[in-house]
Amino acid sequence: MMSANYVSTLMLSSSLRSSITNNQSALTKASKEATTGRFADVGLELGTGTGRDVALRADFNFADQLVDTNELVSGRLDVTQNRITQLGTTASEFLKNLIAARDADSGAKIILPSASANLQDLIGALNVSYNGSYLFGGINTQTVPVTSYAAGSASKNQVDADFLATFGFSQSAAGVSTITPAQMQNFLDNVLDPEFASPAWNTNWSAATDQTLSSRISTTEVVDSSVSANQPGFRKLAEAYTMLTDLGNTGLSKDTFQVVVDKAISLVSGAINDLAVLGGTVGSIQQRVTGASEKLKIQKDILNNQIVQMEAVDPTEASVRVNTLQTQIKTALALTSQLQQISLINYL
Repeated sequence: MMSANYVSTLMLSSSLRSSITNNQSALTKASKEATTGRFADVGLELGTGTGRDVALRADFNFADQLVDTNELVSGRLDVTQNRITQLGTTASEFLKNLIAARDADSGAKIILPSASANLQDLIGALNVSYNGSYLFGGINTQTVPVTSYAAGSASKNQVDADFLATFGFSQSAAGVSTITPAQMQNFLDNVLDPEFASPAWNTNWSAATDQTLSSRISTTEVVDSSVSANQPGFRKLAEAYTMLTDLGNTGLSKDTFQVVVDKAISLVSGAINDLAVLGGTVGSIQQRVTGASEKLKIQKDILNNQIVQMEAVDPTEASVRVNTLQTQIKTALALTSQLQQISLINYL
C-alpha cells in the first residue's frame, strides 16, 4: 500500500521559522560564552558539580568582602595612628617648653598660648571623623566624642564651679595671687584630678564609650579597630593643658605656679608614655590587617582559578559556534523570504 507525503510552502516556512528561533537562542548563548569565557548556564552545564561551584563562589565573595572591609579598617587605623603620633609629638615639644618655663619669671605668660592651642588641638584630633564615623568615639561613632572647652561648655562650667567652690573667687579675680602652693596642690590632687576620671570625664568631657569597634579581618581573626577618647593618655593631656590654660596662672605667685607646672610635667610625661604604648598597639593591629589582606588576596586567586577551571569554555570553539549559527540564521531567513514569494497565483 502506497502513501503520499504532502509538502507545502506553509510547512516549510514553519520549519524554517522554528529553526531560526532555535538558532537565535543558541546564538545568544554562544555569544555570551564567547564574550565572558564561561558557561552561559553554569548550573545546566555542571549538573551535580554545581554545588561545589556555588561553594567556591561563596568563599570567593566572602574573601573579597573581607579585603574591602580591611581597606576601610586600614584607612581608619592610619588616621588614628596619625593623630596619636601628632598628639605625642606636640606633647613632647610642650614638655620641653614647660620645663623651661617653670623657673622663668613670666613662665605663666610664656606657656599659656601653647597650652591653650594644644588643648584645642587635642579636642580637634579626638573629634576627627573618617568615612562618616568618629574614630575616637568607641562604638558611639555618630556622636562627637569630646566637647569643646569654651564658655558655656559643660567641661569649662565644671572647672569654673570647682575653682570658685574651692577658693571663693574666679580664676580672673585678684585673689588668685593669695593662693598658696599647698592650697593649689590640694585643689589639683583632690578636686581637679577627679574631673578627668570616670564618671565626671564621661559626663562633662566625653561622649565616647570605653568599648571600641571590632572588625573581622580574616576567617579566623577579629581585632579592635578603633581607639576610645577615654584612653588615659588623652585624659592626662586634657588635664595638663586645662590646668595651664584656665587656673588663673598669670596671677599666681611663682611658687604656686611651680606647683601647677610640676603637676603638669608629671601628667604630660605620663601621657607621652601612654601614647607611645597606644601607638604601638595600633601599629601591631595595622600589621595584622595588612597580613590578613595579603593572605586573603592569595586565597582569592586560588579560588578564582578553581572557579575558572569549572566554568570556563573554549573561546575559540564558542566563536566558531557564533559564526556557524549566524550563517545558518542568514540562510534560513533567505529561504523563508523565497518561500513567501511562491504562490499558486503565479502559475494560473
